[in-house]
Amino acid sequence: MLRFNDNAVNISPMNQNLVFLKSFLDISEETFTKLSNISKFRKLDTGAIIGQPNEVPTKIYMLISGVMRAYLGSETGKEHNKNFFMPFSFVGAFTGLIEKKPSKLVYEALTNCKVYEIDFQSFMDLCENDIHVSNLYNRVLEHVFIKYEERQLELISMNATERYLNLTKKIPKIEKLIPQYQIASYLSITPVQLSRIRKKIKTDKEYES
Repeated sequence: MLRFNDNAVNISPMNQNLVFLKSFLDISEETFTKLSNISKFRKLDTGAIIGQPNEVPTKIYMLISGVMRAYLGSETGKEHNKNFFMPFSFVGAFTGLIEKKPSKLVYEALTNCKVYEIDFQSFMDLCENDIHVSNLYNRVLEHVFIKYEERQLELISMNATERYLNLTKKIPKIEKLIPQYQIASYLSITPVQLSRIRKKIKTDKEYES
């Protein structure tokens, strides 16, 4: 049985963490062990921030429990949500990590979360010495790019109602997990507009039934 560092979670071939990584690439338990050796298990309280804005990021995270967000803060104090993260997903300022430049994004736990923290440089060192880890990294980057493009197309091609319905498919029961103003920010609308959208959807469903 394998173990991640500093935690008591037993790892078997069917463990969810391994299954998640296998969704990108069919990695072996040997490769999984190498990754576990550079990982650190962490619990994040609601409101916890990983990394600091305008600092060069050095860590990537695998979210296994809870909900997180990435947002951009303005000088006026307004926050613009860029993304929501649900288990299982990778969380981190990839552009800042790759370019070794400060990130403007802030990553916050919207609920109590559990993550595995991985030092990015240690991960890149593994990529240099293990083709399987390198291939996994390439697949993860492909996944991140695809999700980014989907998000951009969504903003361009969908109206607010369609974006909201699409989000509820991705995150079932989102209303119970994320505050309304956070959802509205992600959809690039106001909380009042979101309330109207929800009301109309509810009315339409009642009419259809």
